[in-house]
Amino acid sequence: FFVSCVELFKAVNKLPCVAMWLVLLLAFIIVPAALRVSFGIHSFYLNTLLKIFEWATLRMELRAKQNNLQLYKPYTNGIIAKEPPLSLQQEIQGLRDSASGLCSEVEFRMTDVFYFSRKGMESIVDDEVTKRFSAQELESWNLLTRSNYNFSHISLTLSVLWGIGLFIRYGVLMPVRVTLAVTGIILFLILTTFVGFLPNGRLKAYLSDKVHLMGYGFCVRALSVIITYHHRENKPKNDGICVANHTTPIDVIILANDGCYSMVGQLHGGLFGLIQRAMVRSSPHIWFDRAEVKDRHLVAKRLYTVTILFSLKVCYFVLSAGTCVNNTSVMMFRKGSFEIGCTIYPVSIKYDPRFGDAFWNSSKFGLVSYLLRMMSSWAIVCSVWYLPPMNRKEGEDAVQFANRVKAAIAAKGGLVDLIWDGSLKRAKVKEAFKEEQQKLYSKVLLGNSGPKWNQTD
Repeated sequence: FFVSCVELFKAVNKLPCVAMWLVLLLAFIIVPAALRVSFGIHSFYLNTLLKIFEWATLRMELRAKQNNLQLYKPYTNGIIAKEPPLSLQQEIQGLRDSASGLCSEVEFRMTDVFYFSRKGMESIVDDEVTKRFSAQELESWNLLTRSNYNFSHISLTLSVLWGIGLFIRYGVLMPVRVTLAVTGIILFLILTTFVGFLPNGRLKAYLSDKVHLMGYGFCVRALSVIITYHHRENKPKNDGICVANHTTPIDVIILANDGCYSMVGQLHGGLFGLIQRAMVRSSPHIWFDRAEVKDRHLVAKRLYTVTILFSLKVCYFVLSAGTCVNNTSVMMFRKGSFEIGCTIYPVSIKYDPRFGDAFWNSSKFGLVSYLLRMMSSWAIVCSVWYLPPMNRKEGEDAVQFANRVKAAIAAKGGLVDLIWDGSLKRAKVKEAFKEEQQKLYSKVLLGNSGPKWNQTD
């Protein structure tokens, strides 16, 4: 290995341009990333991009108007004028009251069919669940064809501008980012392995925190993530669980870049799994397989392990939704994290899609291809809000507590609070949801005076 390094060094010396490039890369990018030093040019970079985006959008809209072109892809959000939400009983009762010539007895009526037909049509035309698993449609162009495929063909000027942006992203930014990512991952794997051999104690914990922060710093710079943290006085303490909404695997990097956490999450394969196994060598992370969730004994053992580790003053970070959503909403939280009885530290993460879409559509892109798409974007810009700690109220069960935390996260980040389970991305609707609707309708049929059956029933 040493001989190979020497030969590589001699070969580089024969190429002055390559040697100069490596020196600049080492001095101004790799070393500052390892030391977590920033030169403070992010605001200038973002402001410049915004001015270019605004100018390109104005030119694009003007040319599209002149040529009668469809500028934006049709999107179903808001095409149905929905009234303020009412309960099933209230809506059916309203239909019955508006009908004429029907008896007032509590029984099935044909008008009830209209309620279920309307709800079914609304779900087909404007499905509030499925559209959460696709990228957001932008109202302005960010010089990325992945935002809207019509943008780069509006005029010659915009096509040239898009070509310049393509060269900058793939010819300048992406090689630097890939170099940073490879360097950071290699250093992280080596150092976590070294720290893993140390005996448990303060020294190992201290070195583990430093290695993890260095690794997260490399990842943040490799993806050009620009983060604004709010209300840091509410940062999680080492006595509870930190929960956040879930958009992408880099949610972990974004939050852990501001402090060390032990993670609880699904064990992956490939590059992701390699990094996870390296992390667990030096820090008490907990990884599980999806198959284990079905085994109550294994899940209970995992939760018991978590409660034991709380006595060691470790703060755990859990993405309770379990599924990546496109950062427009927050879906149902798993109740397991809220059953332990410890303090919950909610965190709301909101991404700015104008510079790059952070959503990971895992059914369409693998992790490596997804990361390459992130590295070829202009930047990943996000805001993080630390919310005040929350505890379970007296008489409140785990599901109610989870919903209260989820509502607070959604409200702070300006997201839609949905009751649906994120597993609907890959699975069918659970029978429990269907049975709940059937129970609600049965109450309408039975009323307060009990069931009314006749001989034909």
